Amino acid sequence: MRKVFLFITLCLLFSNVNAQANDTTNDWSLVEKTLNMYIDGQATGDSAMVASSFHDSWQLKYATENEFNIVPKSKYIVGYKKHPKSNNWSGRIVFIDITNSVACAKVEISTSRLLFTDYFNLIKTNQGWLIVDKISTRTPHKTVETPAPKPKE
Repeated sequence: MRKVFLFITLCLLFSNVNAQANDTTNDWSLVEKTLNMYIDGQATGDSAMVASSFHDSWQLKYATENEFNIVPKSKYIVGYKKHPKSNNWSGRIVFIDITNSVACAKVEISTSRLLFTDYFNLIKTNQGWLIVDKISTRTPHKTVETPAPKPKE
């Protein structure tokens, strides 16, 4: 009887661990999907795609030299114009960290002149995973001037 009880206990334990692993994997994929929707929308100037990755309460927060700025979703998405993705544009997810129904992520977007680093807070809602806040910074790409080769005499 002990062996049967032990066997049933182990089966239940492993099925619970497996279910949690599947939930985590599924949540990871869904967070990644939301972030990629944002990245793809940024790449092509698709305001509807970008807006659909945001919760209605979403805000962008960033600092300039002497000022802290907050931009609400309604003002952020109006400046978009659709365009093809540029050859010198790239975006990538650097990391995702999920705990229960909240997550944070880091995304980098590189243009010809700037590297944007965005940090996101996400929350799992009835509508899926949505970005609720973004803080952002940008850094100019370092350029190195190479001296022109000297003409041969």
